[in-house]
Amino acid sequence: MNILDENIPESQRQLLRGWRIQVRQIGHEIANKGVKDEAIVSLLHQFRSVTFFTRDLGFYDNKLCHANYCLVCLAVGQYEVASFIRRFFQHPAFNTHTKRMGKVIRVTHLGMRIWQLHGEEEDMMMWYK
Repeated sequence: MNILDENIPESQRQLLRGWRIQVRQIGHEIANKGVKDEAIVSLLHQFRSVTFFTRDLGFYDNKLCHANYCLVCLAVGQYEVASFIRRFFQHPAFNTHTKRMGKVIRVTHLGMRIWQLHGEEEDMMMWYK
């Protein structure tokens, strides 16, 4: 399951659906609008193999690594979100649920920074061309 934070614009959600990327969004299909960050983490624990996308960089914390979900923090413009989510899913390192689980990832224009469950150091990965 792919979940979008409520801070991702409706237009980006519609673009993803147009590309046949299945997503649910906080405040629409899941939970209520205005849900607190701590409640979002608790919500993620209720599902298996969830990838959560947010523009809230406060989620980029190695303490939030968990085997049942992946947190993706998008450090890009609000109207670039959909294209970076699609690019993320196409990346060979993250193109399956299994490859994503247990990670907290910060996505930028240059590449990604990654914390992994039980990892001691932050990894970096550039985009493939």
